Amino acid sequence: MTDREHHIQDLFTAELQFRLASAVRLAVTGNRQPLDLPMEWAHGQHRVRYEEIALRQDQADYAAAFLQQSATYLMAVAMKDAIRTVVPDPKTSPDSDVRAAYQIARLIRNAFTHAPFSPTWSIDPDCRDKTFAIPGLITLDTTGLHGTAFDWRHYGGPLALFRLGQFVRTEILRDDPAPRKIVPIPGRTIVQQGDLILEKVDAIPPDAVPVERNRRPDGGIDVGG
Repeated sequence: MTDREHHIQDLFTAELQFRLASAVRLAVTGNRQPLDLPMEWAHGQHRVRYEEIALRQDQADYAAAFLQQSATYLMAVAMKDAIRTVVPDPKTSPDSDVRAAYQIARLIRNAFTHAPFSPTWSIDPDCRDKTFAIPGLITLDTTGLHGTAFDWRHYGGPLALFRLGQFVRTEILRDDPAPRKIVPIPGRTIVQQGDLILEKVDAIPPDAVPVERNRRPDGGIDVGG
């Protein structure tokens, strides 16, 4: 396996991990993810009991959000390393898409390096007050970001990074993926907007609590956050 093929595999692995982490977070939030763990787990010289590693539902919900965030970060790491494999100096590449993909992936990776649970932008002096963009895919404007808390709104969110990973794999590393196999249709119809999860139901659950609608001047309804 060549270095290029190795990094293509790593990129796809990172994408799969992000997809799984997203599914786990959705299942945990919907209280459908089993939280079973071994009654006793021995590995090497260590041994733990169930009560030492068991999770409460609120703990699982909290951890699932960070699991998805970690998967997002690892996609950036995989992209940065992969691009350098096929482009000797991606910072000065004549292809603006390559330059943007590399810098966005690198800067996101740097934000997580020293504090993965509370990432902070660390922008190199030569990258400050600049915009890196792949039209229609992802944009990162570094103006005023150095030293500030990492926020998905700065670059478009986890799906923008997911699409960037696919772009790097197929357009920069020239992967030729096989046609996707048919996947089973889910048993529930779920639509997600950001972190707002909407599920289609056949009837209003008997324990549903009515909420007072607070309609905004533009006609929208404020759902909080």
